[in-house]
Amino acid sequence: MNETHFRGQYRIDPARLAEYDYGSNGMYFVTICTRDRQPYFGSIVEKGDGYALQPTPIGQRAIDCWLAIPDHFPFVLLDEFQVMPNHVHGLLCIKKPDYDGWQPNAFGPQRQNLASIIRGYKVGVTTFAVQQQIEFGWQTRYHDRVVRNADELLRIQKYIRENPAHWATDQDNVAGLYM
Repeated sequence: MNETHFRGQYRIDPARLAEYDYGSNGMYFVTICTRDRQPYFGSIVEKGDGYALQPTPIGQRAIDCWLAIPDHFPFVLLDEFQVMPNHVHGLLCIKKPDYDGWQPNAFGPQRQNLASIIRGYKVGVTTFAVQQQIEFGWQTRYHDRVVRNADELLRIQKYIRENPAHWATDQDNVAGLYM
């Protein structure tokens, strides 16, 4: 088929920066959503002086799998993260002491980079759902941002920490649309 067949209607632009090396040392902010933004992971409840996720079993697994990322990828340091009813926000730091080769993002097998980390995380949660016969699915893609400086990092950390308090008015809160 030639490119004019669909007149560009069904082409999805790549989500990654074309010349960036997603296996290089750096801090990455990721957001991963559930399929159709379904609230599989639980609900946000008021707790003490704030709000927090009251996780379902699959929500608890999403938390546990996130915390286990460094067990599978020892070059990853975890920073702030938050599992919400229908998405996960997290900061991952890739720290490879001997890394010196720049390999721009390319189509093909992905290993030891952000895509392989997120794939492993999603597989861990999905496998648990299948084993427990829990209805569950991920959105096929995820959003990432390369954190560029300390000020941006502080803003993202605050955003992640405060996310549960803003859940009732969050545009991704499907249930909240009907409140």
